[in-house]
Amino acid sequence: MADEVLKVEGLQQHYGGSHILRGLDFTLKAGEVTVVLGRNGVGKTTLLKSLMGVVPVTSGRIELGGVDVTKLKSHERVRAGFGYVPQGREIFGRLSVMENLEMGLASKPASTPLPGEIFELFPVLKQMQGRRGGDLSGGQQQQLAIGRALAAGPKVLLLDEPTEGIQPNVIKDIGKVIKHLAHDKGLAVLLVEQFYDFAAELADQYLLMQRGEIVARGRGADMELDGVREKLAL
Repeated sequence: MADEVLKVEGLQQHYGGSHILRGLDFTLKAGEVTVVLGRNGVGKTTLLKSLMGVVPVTSGRIELGGVDVTKLKSHERVRAGFGYVPQGREIFGRLSVMENLEMGLASKPASTPLPGEIFELFPVLKQMQGRRGGDLSGGQQQQLAIGRALAAGPKVLLLDEPTEGIQPNVIKDIGKVIKHLAHDKGLAVLLVEQFYDFAAELADQYLLMQRGEIVARGRGADMELDGVREKLAL
């Protein structure tokens, strides 16, 4: 049985007068991809930001490797083992590809080298390491954002809609990398995704959200049987 890496209990998040996340409970296991599905505005992005400490939670507990990280700041969570690829990628357009990747090492000692595997996973980044991030295509920027998140050697990788605005051939490549990171490298991956087919292909486990709550969950292999596609359309 895979090791439990991340445990989330009773997670609540309010923004202004709105109750965004309503008592979420779930676990992530090493070597598995968990996909979070749901329509726009159900709280998927807020969930990832809450896990990363980008937005504060109202109550609940986040445990990484058995350690309570609920009160840690974002950079401390990176040090603890979180990697985060935000929606829209948020790369530094004026910095080179190499400088963008090195930003992923900010929580590490100054002499820490970049893991060579980043260039094995994304050969295009090696070819373009001197180019400015802003000059890359959308797909290349997405690969750069994932590479940056991997630089610090995370145990848990959080991905927010990595297929958004990306050409199909690059989507396929990114899917292979996500599978490899989970199944071969043992990362726990939490993937927020609108594109059902991409999610279904990668999911070891799924969580379906509506109005800030998890309303259905199960094994990825059962998504079709469980009618997840139909539930998304409701």
